Amino acid sequence: MSRKTMGIHHITAIVGHPQENVDFYAGVLGLRLVKKTVNFDDPGTYHLYFGNEGGKPGTIITFFPWAGAHKGKIGGGQVGVTSYVVPRGAMEFWEERLERHNVSFRKTKRFGEQYLQFDDPHGLQLEIVEREEGDINTWSSGGVTSDVAIKGFGGATLFSTRPEKTAKLLVETMGLELIAEEGDMVRYRSTADIGNIIDLKRSPVARGSMGVGTVHHIAWRASDDEDQLAWKAFVENFGYRVTPVQDRNYFNAIYFREQGELLFEIATDPPGFSHDETHETMGKNLMLPQQYEAHRGLIEENLGKLEVR
Repeated sequence: MSRKTMGIHHITAIVGHPQENVDFYAGVLGLRLVKKTVNFDDPGTYHLYFGNEGGKPGTIITFFPWAGAHKGKIGGGQVGVTSYVVPRGAMEFWEERLERHNVSFRKTKRFGEQYLQFDDPHGLQLEIVEREEGDINTWSSGGVTSDVAIKGFGGATLFSTRPEKTAKLLVETMGLELIAEEGDMVRYRSTADIGNIIDLKRSPVARGSMGVGTVHHIAWRASDDEDQLAWKAFVENFGYRVTPVQDRNYFNAIYFREQGELLFEIATDPPGFSHDETHETMGKNLMLPQQYEAHRGLIEENLGKLEVR
């Protein structure tokens, strides 16, 4: 028996001040703030979700923002670089936009593709690449129109402390296809049209440390609850310890740490981000899980105001 992941569901990272986070991902990158909620395990902290207009799996990056928290170190056991994909012909627009917003970038080539690489305000390593695949993002914001807007994830570059173990997992457990090798990178592909390319650094990377400017985990897609439970049993057959199902309100989640020390999640596509707000109002109001609703006043006071500017 074998299984194949559709690709990336979301990526979750730790950053600094929440308003700086919103200013960059909504204001500079033009993504939609699709959900403003709290860390379910720490309701004194925001949990912010950005993606395309509808918050489709494969477009969502989420953040735990802690103003004044200690700086992390990007390294083994983490997503080293998060890739965004834009339509063909949009690269010149993004060069000019990053320059206008005083974001330093560098141009690189990998596997025959041109990349713009840059850091967000808190040190996360990002890149933009042009590809035909993926639906156009119909969200327009702050001068970022749909013909140049970020479609979602192009993929991610994984840093592993034991890359041979991570490579084995990607193919044998997650069902990715090895499609190319170049220098110190190996490229894998999933079945989806977005969030579908994973580059793995072939040489071991010294272990990173969690903190501001680092990715906490990468999540893979499950089509529904039944599919997720099948994934749980399948992954456990490979000897991994998988958590019980966690209700994250907008998806259900299971987690396991692979042998290269990356934290993997498998998240369900449904119910999505519009079940507790309308499509039009997503991201405008602070949405709390039921267990915290009675404490809304105190939570809002502690969090402080946040706006898309």
